[in-house]
Amino acid sequence: MNKLDRYIIKKFLGTFFYCLILLLMIVIVIDISEKIDDFMEHQLGMYTVIADYYLHFIPYFANLFSPLFIFISVVFFTSKMASNSEIIAIFNSGMSFKRFLRPFIISSFFLAIVSFVLGNYIIPDSNKARIDFENKYLKSKKIELRKNIHLQTSENQYIYLEGYNSKRNIGYKFSVENFENGKLKNKLRANYIQWNKDTKNWSINKYEIRTFLKGGEILKRGNKTDTNLLILPTDFVVQTNLAETMKFNELNENITIETNLSSGKAKFYRIEKHKRIAFPFAIIILSIIAVALSSKKVKGGIGMNLGLGLLISFSYILFFQFSSTLAINGDLKAWIAVWIPNFLYIILGILFLRRTQNN
Repeated sequence: MNKLDRYIIKKFLGTFFYCLILLLMIVIVIDISEKIDDFMEHQLGMYTVIADYYLHFIPYFANLFSPLFIFISVVFFTSKMASNSEIIAIFNSGMSFKRFLRPFIISSFFLAIVSFVLGNYIIPDSNKARIDFENKYLKSKKIELRKNIHLQTSENQYIYLEGYNSKRNIGYKFSVENFENGKLKNKLRANYIQWNKDTKNWSINKYEIRTFLKGGEILKRGNKTDTNLLILPTDFVVQTNLAETMKFNELNENITIETNLSSGKAKFYRIEKHKRIAFPFAIIILSIIAVALSSKKVKGGIGMNLGLGLLISFSYILFFQFSSTLAINGDLKAWIAVWIPNFLYIILGILFLRRTQNN
């Protein structure tokens, strides 16, 4: 690593942390203006808000949008180097563009590793405090109604609900099927079930139980009975931000558990898992695109490069949100949804590199 490499790495990291602090200050001011009514309603002091919320909000937000911050930083200081004719002097000294990329790749690789470690092993613990604060003070409790819920509680038991109201803890059109040696042994159907907080049991209302025997079947009906099912109200509630509080190994464990239960939560955990892997790669990809975009002097100067850079970086976030929505609401696999933006921007990066090397 020569003096030029150290100069570029210093510029890269220095500009990144400067932009990060500046943008975070703007974001915090905007966030406070939006939440000030909630803070005042609950009579929260400044120390409580800062210690219990913003100290946990800042690392989460910074890591979440680190590819964007890094992209803007690289565009800014590389455009400034091009504007000052520093890059022209570097190329005239005999350095190739590929060699010029080396310190940028080293810096982005370092930040990608930091992002991966923070996102998978440090920030999840911080997110627990942040989410607890949001649930307690910032988010109004809404009635959540899930539909068409399928659960496999054991190897031979399957549960179905047509709908579940999380506020009242009531499940509608409930059924349980128990199998033995691949054959249906009995089936319970009920108009609705309700969780009893006092007895920690389920009340089954207007039910019928059909037991299948070799010589026929037995039918039993009733208006109401209490029973201890192998399910809890939390099994029907999908808290999408719960995945943010899990470390990498915890995500893998919960993916296995929820896949076996068929609860619908596994896809949120898979998206979070692949996002934590894909985002560090996005840092490297977007850094290379930023260098290729801004290493040539243009008529519009730094402003033109920054404008185009913002367009590219925000389009990346837009693509990511769109593909993630397809995975949540459609049949698109989680890893495909999360990695589609990276694949597209790898192609975009190759095109930018070819254009820059040919000019």
